[in-house]
Amino acid sequence: MARTYTQAALTLCTLLLLAWPTLVLAHMVEVSAGKKECFFEDLHVNDKMTVTYQVGGGGHLDIDYWLADPDGHALHKHIKQSTGTVSITATKDGRHEYCFSNQMSTVVDKLVSFNVHGVVYVDYDDTVAPIEREIRTLAAGLTAVKDEQEYIVLRERTHRNTAESTNTRVKWWSFAQVAILFCVVAWQVYYLKSFFEVKRAF
Repeated sequence: MARTYTQAALTLCTLLLLAWPTLVLAHMVEVSAGKKECFFEDLHVNDKMTVTYQVGGGGHLDIDYWLADPDGHALHKHIKQSTGTVSITATKDGRHEYCFSNQMSTVVDKLVSFNVHGVVYVDYDDTVAPIEREIRTLAAGLTAVKDEQEYIVLRERTHRNTAESTNTRVKWWSFAQVAILFCVVAWQVYYLKSFFEVKRAF
């Protein structure tokens, strides 16, 4: 009986690792002002690919994004977005290209974090066990949760950097206000003192 459970557990682990091949990649790239960065994935018909991105630093935290099929036709295009998610199912074999463009900016570089995950299409018939289908569904859900967590971490980092920058500016502005106040008080004391001075004529 214990041997049967062990075999079942090994089968489940094997199915989890091999039955539904899923590729997950996480990247961070700096897109220089006036430039673009492009990447590609080789997909086959019915393969699925999802790209999730967020601008983590630079300027107004926006970027242009597009995804094109092997013939160069744009499947999706985002203009000046700070975050986005694009999912496609390949309709033809070949190299699918996706680009992040900072060509609208001539001064500021942009830091973009993005995740790419895909599901390789597996043609299976009705002989597949229901538990295998559930494992595949579970794997897809885990991938979605992982992407959401990475998005939340990056968003928290961006907001923390903004808060720290604001706190630094407030601190230095407070010092500047104190210095200006002392200067104004010193000038007023000097002016009032000279106003009440008695001038003697010899």
